Order: sequence, then structure tokens, then C-alpha cells
Amino acid sequence: MTTVRTTDYHAAGEPFRIVDMSDAGLPPVPGDTVAERRATVIGPRGSGTAPRPGPLDDVRRLLVQEPRGHAGMYGGFVVPPDDDGAHLGVLFWHKDGYSTACGHGTMALGAWAVDSGLVGAPEEGDVQVRVDVPSGRVTATVHRSAGRTTGVTFRNVPAEVTARKVPVTTSLDVVEVDLAYAGACYASLAARDLGLTVDRDSLPALLGAGREIRAALAGHPATRRPDGPLLSGVYGVILHEDLADTPDGPRQRNVTVFADGQIDRSPCGSGTSARLALLADEGRLGVGRDLTLTHESIVGTAFTGRVVPGADSAEGLVTEVTGRAHRTGEHVFVLDPYDTLGVGCEHLQGM
Repeated sequence: MTTVRTTDYHAAGEPFRIVDMSDAGLPPVPGDTVAERRATVIGPRGSGTAPRPGPLDDVRRLLVQEPRGHAGMYGGFVVPPDDDGAHLGVLFWHKDGYSTACGHGTMALGAWAVDSGLVGAPEEGDVQVRVDVPSGRVTATVHRSAGRTTGVTFRNVPAEVTARKVPVTTSLDVVEVDLAYAGACYASLAARDLGLTVDRDSLPALLGAGREIRAALAGHPATRRPDGPLLSGVYGVILHEDLADTPDGPRQRNVTVFADGQIDRSPCGSGTSARLALLADEGRLGVGRDLTLTHESIVGTAFTGRVVPGADSAEGLVTEVTGRAHRTGEHVFVLDPYDTLGVGCEHLQGM
């Protein structure tokens, strides 16, 4: 009988299932850095383009596939950091594999590190949780009041615009998309360019368009990273719409489509960083304009994001995204050796 323990959180509605490798009885993942460990769990590539499953993939599928998971499930394996400068490392995973960045997951990990006692925190004030992710080192500043966590601010790796007005043909129309990197590459476009609005009634059409755009941009030069192919490619497609500005700055609603048709219930943490880079490039916020983006999700939750004044980086803009993360449960998942379904079944598309 196989058992796997998890602690589950959500950040703005998007789930995050945490597996502490040191506590779960799982074997260590070979590699000197988080990026190397991600390459290990992805697995070696054979003669074709599809990788052979690596170690831990049965555990990932056990936790994300039905009946223990669902099509929107997200999570991470907590692994050692690259060095003593960070508190922990993490390998992010979703229904189709392993990602390079995850802002909402970083928020959840910050809250979990404090809740679990891994990182000591004051009753009042802030504490930083430094996390090594495959795309670099990020920080979750956990805000505390009256002995409880009231919010988390995620400082991402530097964000940059990589391309503007890239033409893409979809079944709805030919559109122009913008590309930005923020730990992962995101394609952005206004939903109105496809004749759509960002609401639940339009979700099937938004999902279909996101999948088409992601597929069309596979291999585009602006999605390639100098760090190598494991950090390259379009991770998510952000379809957004402008709402009335707040006194503090722009306000937008978005839906982010990632993996092979997975919908982010939150406003997408790393995707918000990508949107900040694009809005700063347009002059709507950023250098010399200490404004805040209010970024809403399709389920009505929100993150706020800003370009950090004076935090210049030669690699791009330094951005921060703030939201809330809450624990939803602690679980012991079991794989019965007599269960013919094994680690689970893949999700039915559209269910």
C-alpha cells in the first residue's frame, strides 16, 4: 500500500498541493540545483520529442489525475534549495508535466513555510521566504497580523517583453499577440480582438483560443531562452480585458490558459508579472509611475501587482504580486495495490 502525504492551499482560488519530500518518504531527486532536478523528473528524451517519464511521475499523476485530483490541480515537490541563500526549492507540476515558474504556488509555499514552522515569523510584521524555482530565486514576503498570515507578496525573477504584435491565425480570427517572459513565457492579447469577453459564458471559446494560440507559437524565436530548451516555449496564454481604472492604476480581468487547456482560477501570479512588463512598456505603469495593477480572475478573485521602483535589473523589470493564500486541507492519499485504476485516469476534456 503506497501513501503520499500532502498539504493543500489555494491562492485566489487556484489550488496548490504541497509534497514535502523530506517528510513524505520519497527518494531524493538527483541534481545539484532545482533546475537540474526538474530536468531529472521530466526524464530523458528518446529518439523522438516526447520525454520518457522520470522519477516521481507516478506520484505526480497520482495526485493530479482523477479520482484524487482534477483538471485544474497544481502542486509542487519541496526539494533542497540550490544553496544556503534560500529556505527551500520546489518542482512545480500540473496535469501535463512540470513548469518553470508558479506565482500563486510561491505564495502558497510562503504561507506553508510559516504555518509549518520551517521559517520563523513574528506575530506582527513581515518575514521573507526565499524559494529556488527552476527559473531562478524568488521571494515570498509573508505579511502577519495578530499571529496570522494576512497576505503574501511574491517577488519574481526579472520580467521582460520579448516580442510585440506577433500574428497568429485562430479559428475565430487572425490576431496579434504580445510575448513576455516572467519565469515562463506568456502570450497576451485582448479578448475583444477575438470578439470575446472574459466571463464564464465565454470560457469554452476562451479555452479553445488559448490552446490554438499556444500551439501556433510553439518554436517561435521570441519564446526561446538562452538558458536552454527546458525554459523555452509558451507556457500560458493570457486573454484579458480592461476594466475601469482605480485611483492606484490600471484594472484588468483575465483568464490564463496553460498546459494543454488548463484554466488558472487565480489571476495567475507569474502571468501578472508578464502583464506588468507589457503595461510598463506601454507607459501605463512602471519606471517613474509608481502605480498598481489590479488583476482580477475569471472567478472574481484578485492580485495586485507593481513594478518595484528603483529595483533595476539588467535582465528586466523587478515585479511584485500580492495576494492571499489559505490552507484547505491535509491529506494522506493511498494507492491500493489491488486498485486496477492505478494512479488514476486522465481528465475528460471539457468536463
